[in-house]
Amino acid sequence: MNEGRPNVLLVMADQLSVRALPTYGNQVVDAPTLASLGDEGVVFDSAYCNSPLCTPSRAAMLTGQMPSRTGVYDNAAELPASIPTVAHYLRASGYRTALAGKMHFVGPDQLHGFEERITTDVYPASMDWTPDWERPVEDRLPWYHDMSSVLEAGSSEATLQLDFDEEVAHRAVRKIVDLARDDTDRPFFLVASFTHPHDPYEIPEEFIERYRDVPIDPPAVAPVPLDGLDPHSRRLVAMYGAADAGISEQMVIEARRAYYAAVTYVDHQVGRLLHALDVTGQRDDTIVIFTTDHGDMLGERGLWYKMSFFEPSARVPLIIHAPGRFAARRVPGNVSHVDLAPTLMELASPHDRRAPADPFDGTSLVPLLEGASRHVHDTAIGEYLAEGVLAPMVMIRRANWKYIHCPGDPDQLYDVAEDSDECRDLATEPAAAEVVDAFRREVADRWDLDALGRQVKASQARRRLVVAALSTGRPTPWDYRPPDDESARYVRGGDFWDPFGGMRVRRPAAGSARKPHA
Repeated sequence: MNEGRPNVLLVMADQLSVRALPTYGNQVVDAPTLASLGDEGVVFDSAYCNSPLCTPSRAAMLTGQMPSRTGVYDNAAELPASIPTVAHYLRASGYRTALAGKMHFVGPDQLHGFEERITTDVYPASMDWTPDWERPVEDRLPWYHDMSSVLEAGSSEATLQLDFDEEVAHRAVRKIVDLARDDTDRPFFLVASFTHPHDPYEIPEEFIERYRDVPIDPPAVAPVPLDGLDPHSRRLVAMYGAADAGISEQMVIEARRAYYAAVTYVDHQVGRLLHALDVTGQRDDTIVIFTTDHGDMLGERGLWYKMSFFEPSARVPLIIHAPGRFAARRVPGNVSHVDLAPTLMELASPHDRRAPADPFDGTSLVPLLEGASRHVHDTAIGEYLAEGVLAPMVMIRRANWKYIHCPGDPDQLYDVAEDSDECRDLATEPAAAEVVDAFRREVADRWDLDALGRQVKASQARRRLVVAALSTGRPTPWDYRPPDDESARYVRGGDFWDPFGGMRVRRPAAGSARKPHA
């Protein structure tokens, strides 16, 4: 492993349940590439997203700040261009920064510190998907999830998401090769972000066929009757229409089968990236990080998709693979995505300990990577400020406990170590009264939820006005469209041989190593 500054390849899946990976105990899913990363890397067994929704989760990961600080409340909220991301920090310290695939930036800044994006995004950069806390959740907006992903799950040989992920993999591999051609001493930070296994649960037959004769495990928790669900879960069921969709047990199994096949598809794409690192001689100098933005309920207790703080939705895989730098191990303590930005800053510039422009809400994981027995705070914090609630919902995960609070709803408390499926809410049990009281005081200290709720509603109102205005007259889309003219890569004019030599990358001889970065 290079003793200087390492390259970093951050690979993201979308809506990947931690329970769908062999590294985290799944005995059904075939994901050999990710399993190998887990066997050789540092596996975080209790890692969480900071908001179980795409845009706020990704913004928290890139900035190291919670949604309530950045204003990225939901999937139509803009990350201000003035807030530094880890791409800004690494680029300022000399890294080449590139993004392939999904990041769901909203607004005109579609780079946020990346020198280049080598694909467009799969989702719009507009504010059209703005929630409205002034209307009932049953009053559906056209972009809400529905149950068609479960009703129509199965094989499709071509889909929008397949087209996108094939392009992400192809261009990310091309970028890895181009980075090997580059003679500069600048290390790289490359993000490759796929949109699978996000619903719709559709994937080519060749992947589904691998699971055709494989018994698919049903949800660990059977559907809960509406009157037995907590209020937030009832809102989610109403929002995507699960109660009236007529979902049979076999439909659940088929949806999970297609989802597992999509995980195998993602594993295949990750393998392409790692192979490119291998054959270009960059693998030993590159730290590979694998995670996702959030999970998927996959039918647990009758819930689907995300937007919940239950484990299948809020807990995420996090694997950091650098065998020459960090010994393989499993980390049991609670961590979260806001810990990644300070971690990457320390890994990329270990001798430059300047404070960030804004304080991080997370702390570096480097001590855990190096063998420390416990995280400095053993805490993961969550905020959900999007569709499906009418007030801020927050979560504190510490030691064995998970505490969930939303004004107007009863509190929830689970001992996740003893009750991993969260079937027993302890919030009203006398034996847990002191624990609940302590968490309530902490919530009051951490957040002014009334003020935060007003801020969220004001943001929604502003954005709804902006959407109405921008839909009138001539539209000017913000979606990123990278230049596609690559003609300069090929033979042009009278020079025949030089272009071939300048684009050549050969597999390194055994025992050879690439020049380390300064």
